Amino acid sequence: MPMTPARRPNRGPRAAAENRAALIAAARIAFSTEGYGAPLNGIARAAGVGQGSLYRHFPDRESLALAVFEENVSGLEVLAARPEVTLDELLTVMSEQLAALIPTLMVPSPPDPRVEAMTARVAGLLAPKVRAAADAGLIRPDVTITEMILALGMVASVLPTAPRQDRPALAEQAWALLRRGLRA
Repeated sequence: MPMTPARRPNRGPRAAAENRAALIAAARIAFSTEGYGAPLNGIARAAGVGQGSLYRHFPDRESLALAVFEENVSGLEVLAARPEVTLDELLTVMSEQLAALIPTLMVPSPPDPRVEAMTARVAGLLAPKVRAAADAGLIRPDVTITEMILALGMVASVLPTAPRQDRPALAEQAWALLRRGLRA
C-alpha cells in the first residue's frame, strides 16, 4: 500500500510559496504518470496540503497545468541562455518534457492567452539558437521560428496516443525525421 505524506501543520501565509512549489512538483508527477485527468485531491495530498491550498493557488486544472509548463519554460530559458547550448540540445530537452507531460495541457479552443504567452517565450528562446544553427550550416538558412514552433507542435501531436513508456523514443524518432528536413 503506497504511503501518503503526513499532512504538515498549517503554517499560514508564510508557507504559501512552499505550498505552491510542492503542488507544482506533485502535479508534474501526477500528470506525467496519470495524465491530465489526475485527481486534484490526490495532487494536493501528495503535496502535503489541503484542497483549500490547492484552489487558493490554482483555481482550476488548467491553471495548475500552466504552472507546470511555466516552470518548464523558465528552465528552458535558463538553458537557452548558455551560449554553448545548441539547438539540438535544446530540442532534446523540449522533447523529453513533451514526452513526460503530453497530454497534460490540451490545446484550448478558443486559444488561451496564457498558452500563447508561453509559446511566445519559447519562440524567443529558440530564435538565437535557430539563427546560430543556420549560420553554422547545420540547418537551412530559411528555417523560421514559426516553422520550429510548428515542428514542436507536430512532435507534441504524435505523443498523446502513444503509451507513456513509448513516448520518449517516439519523440526522438519524430525529431530525427524533422531534423533531416531542416538540414541544409
